Amino acid sequence: MRQERTVQASLFDLFAEHEIGRELKAMSQWLDEHREFIGLTAEDLRRHGVKETGREGLPAESVLRCALLKQHRQLSYEELAFHLEDSASFRAFARLPLSFTPKKSVLQRTISAIRAETWEAINRVLLASARQEKVETGKVVRLDSTVAAALMHEPSDSSLLWDAVRVMVRLLKAAEALVAGLAWRNHRRAAKKRARTIEYARDRAKRVQHYRELIQLTRATLAYVDQAATQVWQALDPIAVTLWQAEFRHYRPLIERIIAQAERRVLHGEAVPANEKIVSLFEPHADIIVKGGREVQYGHKLNLTTGRSGLILDLVIEAGNPADSERFLPMLKRHIAFYGEAPRQAAADGGFASRDNLAQAKAHGVHDMAFHKKAGLRIKDMVKSNWVYRKLRNFRAGIESDISCLKRAYGLARCVWRGLGHFRAYIWSSVVAYNLAVFARLKPT
Repeated sequence: MRQERTVQASLFDLFAEHEIGRELKAMSQWLDEHREFIGLTAEDLRRHGVKETGREGLPAESVLRCALLKQHRQLSYEELAFHLEDSASFRAFARLPLSFTPKKSVLQRTISAIRAETWEAINRVLLASARQEKVETGKVVRLDSTVAAALMHEPSDSSLLWDAVRVMVRLLKAAEALVAGLAWRNHRRAAKKRARTIEYARDRAKRVQHYRELIQLTRATLAYVDQAATQVWQALDPIAVTLWQAEFRHYRPLIERIIAQAERRVLHGEAVPANEKIVSLFEPHADIIVKGGREVQYGHKLNLTTGRSGLILDLVIEAGNPADSERFLPMLKRHIAFYGEAPRQAAADGGFASRDNLAQAKAHGVHDMAFHKKAGLRIKDMVKSNWVYRKLRNFRAGIESDISCLKRAYGLARCVWRGLGHFRAYIWSSVVAYNLAVFARLKPT
C-alpha cells in the first residue's frame, strides 16, 4: 500500500506564548493525533493533478494545515504566503519543509483542490473527539438558517447582457489569435453604453428601447461566436482549441438563458419565476434567497445545528430557497444518524415551527422541543413547563452568536471562491476551522 508523504514535527517547531500561538499549538496537537486526514487530502491533490513535491507542490499535510490557517485567520493567499515566511508559529503549524516558503499561486492551487467531502469527513471526526472528551454530547441542540453570499455583483438584466457581450468578445479575440481571417465586429463599447443608459433611465419606454438594442447587440455577438466555433478547429494548437471550445460550451447555454429571460421580463412583461432565473454568468449556481421579508441575497441557504459547546454539529448547503419548516425533519434525522439517538432537548427558530414538525420531533424521541415563535402551538405541547420553554428559547438565541462569529471571523458571510464545488469546499473549510479552534479552547488539558 502506498504510504502518504507527511512532514513530521520538528524539535524546532516553536509556537509563540501569545494566545494565538497557544491556540495554534492545541489545534496542531489534535491534527497530529488524527493523521488519517493526510490520505484524504493527498487523494484530492492527485485527483486535481497537483504534485506533493517540487517547486509547484506541497506535502498533503502542509496543504491541509495551510488551508486551516487561511480560514482561521481569514487571510488572502498573498497574506498567507507572507505570514508563512514571517511567522515562526505559522511555519510550525503548517509543518513546512525547511528553507521552503510556498508562493501564493502554489497555495491557491493546492488548497482549492481539497473537496467539501474531505472537510465534512474531518468535521465528523472532530465531533467524535468532542463527544469522547465530553465537550459536546449532542443531547441539547439548536437549529437555525442563514445565507452565504456568492462572489457576484448585484444582478440586473442589463448587467447580465453586458457581462455576456464582454465574455463573448474575449472569446472572439482568443479565436482570432488562433485562426486568421475571422469576420466579426466588436460591440463591446456599444453594449456598455446601452447598459449604462438603462441603469440611469427613468422613462420606461426609453429603457425598453435601449433593452431591445442591447439584446440585438448580444444576439449579434453570439452569432459571431457561433461562426468562430465552426472555424477555430482549423488552428494548429490542439490544446488551445480544446480549451477555447470548453469555455465556449460552458458559456453559450448560459448566455442563451440570459437573453431569453431579458426578453421575457422586459420585452413581454412576463414575471420569470426565481427558480428559472440566472443571476450571474460567472456564478450560475447562485440562488435568489429572501429571508423573512428582508433584502434579497444571492448565494445559498445554509441550515445549521449547534450544541451547548457552540460547535457546529451539522451543516447543509441547500439548493434553492426551501422553507425552514420543510428542512426541520431532514436536519433532525441527520443528527440522529450521526449520534445514534435524538437529542433530549431541541430549540429552533420560528421558521421551523409547525404542528407536524412538533409531532415528528416527539415521535423521534425529543422530550422538549421549543420553537422561538409558537406559531399556534401551545407551550405545554412543546415542553414540560414554561420555565423549560424560556430556558430553551434563550438557549436558541446563542446560535445567532455562533453564526455571527462564523460570518465575521471565518468568512461565512461571502464565499470568495468560484464555482459550486469550491463554494461548498469554502463553506465547509470555514466550519472546520471554526470548530477546531472552539474545540482547542474547550478541550480539557
